Amino acid sequence: MRIVTALPALACLLALAGPATAEPPRFQVDPSWPKPLPNDWIMGQAAGVAVDAQDHVWVVQRPRTLTDDEKAASLDPPRTKCCRPAPPVLEFAQDGTLLRSWGGPGTGYDWPSNEHGIQIDGQGFLWIAGNGEQDGQLLKFTPEGKFVMQIGKSGPQTDSQDTTRLGKPANVDFDMAANEVYVADGYFNHRIIVFDRDTGAFKRMWGAYGKPPTDDKLGPYDPAAAPSRQFANPVHCVRIARDGLVYVCDRTNDRIQVFKKDGTFVKEILVEKNTRANGSVWELALWPDADETYLLNADGANNEVRTLARDTGEVVGAFGRNGRMAGQFHWVHNLAIDSQGNVFTTEVDTGKRAQKFLALGQFVLRKRTP
Repeated sequence: MRIVTALPALACLLALAGPATAEPPRFQVDPSWPKPLPNDWIMGQAAGVAVDAQDHVWVVQRPRTLTDDEKAASLDPPRTKCCRPAPPVLEFAQDGTLLRSWGGPGTGYDWPSNEHGIQIDGQGFLWIAGNGEQDGQLLKFTPEGKFVMQIGKSGPQTDSQDTTRLGKPANVDFDMAANEVYVADGYFNHRIIVFDRDTGAFKRMWGAYGKPPTDDKLGPYDPAAAPSRQFANPVHCVRIARDGLVYVCDRTNDRIQVFKKDGTFVKEILVEKNTRANGSVWELALWPDADETYLLNADGANNEVRTLARDTGEVVGAFGRNGRMAGQFHWVHNLAIDSQGNVFTTEVDTGKRAQKFLALGQFVLRKRTP
């Protein structure tokens, strides 16, 4: 018997009912999500998505990527009735209603010239990265948009040995028990780098296979060659599992590398290794059951989201394809999962949208801790 858990109430009943027969989740697009933005706003390239403790969905987008045709109402004089750029940071309710918006240049910090990635730590602070030409900083804000801290600085890029700044960082994750933030660094550098979450003090860093990071000039990816001993650009995501394993998106090398928190290499997982375009491993999210059984992998080259068995890397499900219709993708860039297993995705290049996919199937998710 198959039980559908798309509705939160039914998912809660399943969680209370005890163990169920394990099967990979399935997903179905919600074509009505999100609701239209107010104020004639329009979204540019959507470069990050995260879900907070209230299951609110946060998107960071790039207003500067809108064409004059798309933002014509904001020109002087206006060219058409619609539209105007939305603020970079958008908070949505589960039903897709916009709840709050903010972001952009301000006093005391360097707003990125190209927004890239958003994550929410265990205390509710929002962290925003950027991969513009001189972006080398990571920003921490309250949910209301109040600036808290900057790690690194903008300016000319340096190298993967520099611990005073980043190199076009892509995204972050957190070890709340150790009070650390892990940075996927990035589009210029070739490393994972760890800082204190409160002070920004440097803690440690590593490159591919847990070795010291290098910046050797490498040729294009060749699926027939031996795996590269260096992270390629971009080092696009980092995810920390509850069991302490650290998963890294080595995007254009078509692989996930797995480490312990001290940088000790554990294993690597090749994913669609014949992908020669701009890589198969753009983003990862951990399935929210007790064992985090699955990794969900956003692949913006093949334009699908696949479900991987976390222990083996086996592909056990997938959805999406290249296209413009609801449920299809163009450069699917990021994904996040809420407490009910629903998946939220964002798209860059000319995709410029966020989508919601309802979780279907028979599964039991863990109860969220406060």
